[in-house]
Amino acid sequence: MSISAQNPDISGERQSGQDVRTQNVMACQAVSNIVKTSLGPVGLDKMLVDDIGDVTITNDGATILRMLEVEHPAAKVLVELAELQDREVGDGTTSVVIVAAELLKRANDLVRNKIHPTSIISGYRLAMREACKYIEEKLVTKVEKLGKAPLINCAKTSMSSKLISGDSDFFANLVVDAVLSVKMTNQRGEIKYPIKGINILKAHGQSAKDSYLLNGYALNTGRAAQGMPLRVSPAKIACLDFNLQKTKMQLGVQVVVNDPRELEKIRQREADMTKERIEKLLKAGANRQELLLLGGPKEDMRHVAKATGATLVTTFADMEGEETFDPAHLGSADEVVEERIADDDVVLIKGTKTSSAVSLILRGANDYMLDEMERALHDSLCGCGGGAVESALSVYLEHLATTLGSREQLAIAEFADALLIIPKVLAVNAAKDATELVAKLRAYHHTAQTKADKKHYSSMGLDLVNGTIRNNLEAGVIEPAMSKVKIIQFATEAAITILRIDDMIKLVKEDGQGDE
Repeated sequence: MSISAQNPDISGERQSGQDVRTQNVMACQAVSNIVKTSLGPVGLDKMLVDDIGDVTITNDGATILRMLEVEHPAAKVLVELAELQDREVGDGTTSVVIVAAELLKRANDLVRNKIHPTSIISGYRLAMREACKYIEEKLVTKVEKLGKAPLINCAKTSMSSKLISGDSDFFANLVVDAVLSVKMTNQRGEIKYPIKGINILKAHGQSAKDSYLLNGYALNTGRAAQGMPLRVSPAKIACLDFNLQKTKMQLGVQVVVNDPRELEKIRQREADMTKERIEKLLKAGANRQELLLLGGPKEDMRHVAKATGATLVTTFADMEGEETFDPAHLGSADEVVEERIADDDVVLIKGTKTSSAVSLILRGANDYMLDEMERALHDSLCGCGGGAVESALSVYLEHLATTLGSREQLAIAEFADALLIIPKVLAVNAAKDATELVAKLRAYHHTAQTKADKKHYSSMGLDLVNGTIRNNLEAGVIEPAMSKVKIIQFATEAAITILRIDDMIKLVKEDGQGDE
């Protein structure tokens, strides 16, 4: 039953039941349709012009949705979902929005057919768990077994839909070298690749192929003064998150001076306070040649502090009200040197103490190209996408649904169908026959799961250039398991969140201040 009425107890409009669900699903479909055409290696780009006329040309789902001013509350959930995927994994932002919108659409159809939302939610949750389990048990190949070549292919897959796809061989090697450079083993013996240890700097001029990898963390800033040395080796590094310039009295502080000669003493004291602070730093460091003071954006400071073992200091004040600096707060590096890249001076920190850091220097013709190159490299540093996993999961979940005798069976079957939206959209964007290709793909995966001697068919995916089916593992179109697992988990949770809503109350602002 659907109600849309002015409620006398609420100063606003209330909508409940099927009306709200349909409205929410339509809003999410609208958001999904915006990014749908930009999925895959042959996806199209979007041109976004903001309120002050700045132009952004991209096909990165998270960037598109971030720049759209979405007002509908349910659609905002999808925008936040894309941002979460971008933060957690880096790639798959478009896929996660498309899958979530498709799950919602199918759930809404089930509700119309008198299936209770709670049954659909429990079915979706079960399907999500089973899908993630199947990926980890049956579809995963360890990176250690594959070597370097598949990593390069993985990066190429991610870049295939981006502006730099023509130079994907060059950039994929650059990315893989950068990631392997920051490889480290933590205290538990786990191998980690701290992606934040890779800094990306953009510099105008030359061609995209003149981009290169620098060993060291590059800061987009020069020396504070020309008298400072160009090179310090070895270097002790203090990361200070406050101004070290001449101390000035705070606004609002008044000093009443009777004798004009006292003014000079006040100015002298202000200068002395800065001098004393620098003396404290020099005492903590080894000598004047080995101590470097770094200033820069807070994000850069955090990364430098992590790489060099320094502690970010926000004040010199201690518990007693005195000013002190603990030598333990200093970080160290083998060398700090200022170099000139394009028209800018950059400070390079090499041989950092705790974890290795590298910088990717991107060259390009203009801002739009450099920005899109940076987004493409961010995606490929973090993952990639494809079409085989969704088909395998769809076949597996369809079979699973038939083994259940409960109401969840219908929800799991719809979940299985919803996952096919990814290969369908990939094929449509490549101007191929989606119906025929997806049918062939499902046939291959059904054979892989039912016949023991055909298990290698589980790697079959779409070849979007020729419009055929091929073994994507051999072709090098590989997908990180983490990306796929997160897409399924995040999309399901977002769909469930919106599906739970069956009542929406829009409060009306009161025109004037009435009597209390």
